[in-house]
Amino acid sequence: MQRTNHLKSIFLSSVFAAGIALTPIVSAPALAQGHEGGEEAGQGQGPQGSGGQGGQGGEQGNQGQGQGGRSLDDIFHDVAGVPDEDSDRPEWAGSGRGPDGDGGGQPDNAGSTRGDVYGDLYVILRDEDGVPIFTEEGWVQPLDADGNTIPLDEEGHPVDETLTVEVEMGRLNVGRAPSSVLTRRADEVIGLLQDAEAITTDAAGRLVITVDGEDFTIDSPLENLALYVALMTDGTISGVGDLPGDDFDFMTDGEYTIEDLEGAIAFLAAATDKTGSFTTDEIAYIDAFLGINTTTVGDVTYSVVDYGDFTYDRSETYSTTDVTILVEQPDGSWEAETVNVYDAVFGGTDYEGAGTLDAYTQAADDARAVVNFIHEYEVPAPETN
Repeated sequence: MQRTNHLKSIFLSSVFAAGIALTPIVSAPALAQGHEGGEEAGQGQGPQGSGGQGGQGGEQGNQGQGQGGRSLDDIFHDVAGVPDEDSDRPEWAGSGRGPDGDGGGQPDNAGSTRGDVYGDLYVILRDEDGVPIFTEEGWVQPLDADGNTIPLDEEGHPVDETLTVEVEMGRLNVGRAPSSVLTRRADEVIGLLQDAEAITTDAAGRLVITVDGEDFTIDSPLENLALYVALMTDGTISGVGDLPGDDFDFMTDGEYTIEDLEGAIAFLAAATDKTGSFTTDEIAYIDAFLGINTTTVGDVTYSVVDYGDFTYDRSETYSTTDVTILVEQPDGSWEAETVNVYDAVFGGTDYEGAGTLDAYTQAADDARAVVNFIHEYEVPAPETN
């Protein structure tokens, strides 16, 4: 991605200042600037938590309380970066500058996609929940490729910028779309859920909805990202009533629970690039960009999600999961066969993790790998006349 000197100077002057220039979601002047005080960032209590306390000598954080029951239509507009003309947010919110007008702002050549402002996001020192850990001077601490801290100058700039590691956001750079298109997409998703005769999941955990005897997999990145935001902020998909059966009641109960955190994994996986891999920084940044339980300490705004109750066991999740895909035969032809996901995708190698963003990242990346596997070897639908 080509980046301008202007954009780079914005990030270097405040370490990560302009990350939300085109995204009027996080009502704070910066994603991660230096702050006066604490060694560690504030700690919250998950998407319904309250309060974030700065470290020693730090400031009191302002804990986000979700998005107040926003409709799926509103979330679609937000994740696509479409401004809300009726919003009561201050003009400087999400612009990379504070109420006094100082700071970054949109680069002169910014285009119509989030990718234009997602450059120069560095891998930084974080705690097990992905919350930034600041230096004693109050700076966000970048790390090099080996995980070592990079020396900073008196203004918090990396002394050697070449040591920094950039975080690639990939397809999570959701582009803008006309409001009418986003509204129609939201209506379609809500309509499918409301008309569902049955709801199941595919091998990766994506929703498969049966309407009039026909199965529909929700595989659109934008739709899945909107569902992810809905569960992670409100613990519910607003506008959808009772769903078939009991397995998916957590998506409409109006309350954030561990089931929402777990269920959101597949939505996040379906929203990103099928190839590549997730990193903890990528998830931490996208959560902050999307306003998921954000906390502000001084000039630093970041997402706080409590992963303390989260557990993930790869074999438990996938060892009994089978999928029908195309398999190459000895003669070079391809035939449909049913294979075990745990063996075919992960080579029978297990992973267990709990209580950290690292574990959640691995679960999301595993789901992404399964989505990629399904798409790569998908059996074509039969032709209809």
